Order: sequence, then structure tokens, then C-alpha cells
Amino acid sequence: MGIQDILEGKKQWRAHMARVKALPPDYQITYKEMQKYFFKVGPIDLPDGPLLSGIVDFFEEGVAAGKGVLELIGSDVAAFCDGLVQDSRTYADIYQESISRKPGTVER
Repeated sequence: MGIQDILEGKKQWRAHMARVKALPPDYQITYKEMQKYFFKVGPIDLPDGPLLSGIVDFFEEGVAAGKGVLELIGSDVAAFCDGLVQDSRTYADIYQESISRKPGTVER
């Protein structure tokens, strides 16, 4: 990864966060909580994948339709997040696999 790639990634992230900041406050709070959740247990391909931008797209459509954020995702934000990544390999999966191996064995 070269300097140009890093700069382009930062530019894209700033544009993404500008879209988040344009959302109503309840959407922003919910997005930030979802983002924290995904950064803790989310899919391995989170930085490169379309998940976060897809959530912003979904939220923008909800705002345009005049719906509240909880009308879109329900009251259990964690369950909604889990549903989004249920078929993805997560850091939590890797951790569970590492603690379930016998001591002294090496992952290959």
C-alpha cells in the first residue's frame, strides 16, 4: 500500500463521515454505536467492504422516507448488526477458534 492509496482511503473515509454528519442526530448516534460494535466484533473485511457505506445508504433512504431510525432497524441495535454479519467471518469467530484449540497447537 503506497502513500497514494493511503491518501485516497482517507479522502473516502472523510467523505463517508461527512455523509454520516448530514444525517439527523438520532441516526448519527445509532450509526456511531453500530460502527463501534462492528469495529469490536465485526467482519474481517470491514475496512474494505461495503457494509458501513451500505448502512449510510439505508439510513439516507429512511430519512428521505421520513422514518425514525428505530422504525428501520428495530429497538435491538446489536441484533440488527448481528443479522448483517451473520454469514461473514468475524474477529469474534477467530478469537473463539483460538481459545478452543488445544494448548501448544499451532494454527495453519
